[in-house]
Amino acid sequence: MIPIGLSVENFLIVAAALFTIGVLGVFINRKNIIVILMAIEMMLLAVNINFVAFSAQLHDLTGQVFVMFTLTVAAAEAAIGLAILVIYFRRLGNIEAASANQMKG
Repeated sequence: MIPIGLSVENFLIVAAALFTIGVLGVFINRKNIIVILMAIEMMLLAVNINFVAFSAQLHDLTGQVFVMFTLTVAAAEAAIGLAILVIYFRRLGNIEAASANQMKG
């Protein structure tokens, strides 16, 4: 149930702002791979806010269950992505996205 005084529109505005910040983070900062991964995570969280808001509005738990699966996949993606970045940094000494084409092999 959505708290008193808040409507679905409030959650949609917050989610749209988070998603916009995430998209801008990907497009503006193309050098640092960690910032790009954080921006992608922010976009995923914005989508999750939408799922939870609509799930609460419709009194259906399907959206909230889907969010739990999405959070699990996002956590695994972040762990694997950071592990790859650590190996990449140990090999090349930087984590710039421009030099990522050197990982061919």
